[in-house]
Amino acid sequence: MTEDPGDRIADDAGHVTDRVRQVIDRLGCSRREFARRMALDPSKLSRSLSGTRRFTLAEIVRIAEIGEVDTGWLLGAPERPAPPPAREPAAVPEGGRPLQIVRETVRLIAEHGFHGVRVADIAAACGISPAAVHYHFTGRDELLEAAVRWCMDTDTERRATGLAAAPDARAELLHLIALQTPRTGQQRRQWLVRLDLWAQAARDTAVGRLHQHYYRQWRGTVADVLRRGVDQGVFRPVDPDFTALRLTALIDGLATQVLATALDSTGPDTMHAALLAFVATELTGDDDGAAGDRTSAG
Repeated sequence: MTEDPGDRIADDAGHVTDRVRQVIDRLGCSRREFARRMALDPSKLSRSLSGTRRFTLAEIVRIAEIGEVDTGWLLGAPERPAPPPAREPAAVPEGGRPLQIVRETVRLIAEHGFHGVRVADIAAACGISPAAVHYHFTGRDELLEAAVRWCMDTDTERRATGLAAAPDARAELLHLIALQTPRTGQQRRQWLVRLDLWAQAARDTAVGRLHQHYYRQWRGTVADVLRRGVDQGVFRPVDPDFTALRLTALIDGLATQVLATALDSTGPDTMHAALLAFVATELTGDDDGAAGDRTSAG
């Protein structure tokens, strides 16, 4: 999944980057949030804005759609007094066409795996032509990378929202455990994409970097929660980093079993009970509660 140069936009005078900055300022969002809306690696957006990387034509198209500006204006034409007519007669889906394409790509990866997803399948799922997909994304590799990144960012946002509302570190950890237990259709899709990502990461350097970034972030979140719990006195004085390694490995193994076996074997309830037992025996010392959880799960 190497970066394809594609059709790069010449911008020696910096006019294109200046107008992209104007779009971001008008929207009032951070560059990281704007990159998320574009389904683009934030580092690529940062390098493009600093002049060390050129935007592709497909990226300019996505910026124009998100910012509701004319593509020609972004490329240097005078600003028009009124926005141009819609390029597509069909109603634009919530979040815009690029995000619809990315969401459908995630769904198809969960159903068929990386290698089973074609641009034609993505186009059919969105009700558009393959040419319309390429209008927003230069190639299949760029689209697959954007889909994985969106999936990871969504997971990270969901974790952060729950952590902010939790009263203490124990509640934070229980929130993380609940999110990682594949009960709902969305949770199962997230895990299926993640499992396919692991297999792909062993063969592909770019996917491997995504995987490494996500896991460093995920394990760091767990370690931070454990560290807060020790400071608050709700957890035993454990090594946060090593315990986070053990707990995330347990989550990975159990989730793999849930997805790979029949529901009457290792199901989500059994997985959840096993994780609560880990918290009780390793962190809080509530062995009686752990035994109760195991009994109810059985």
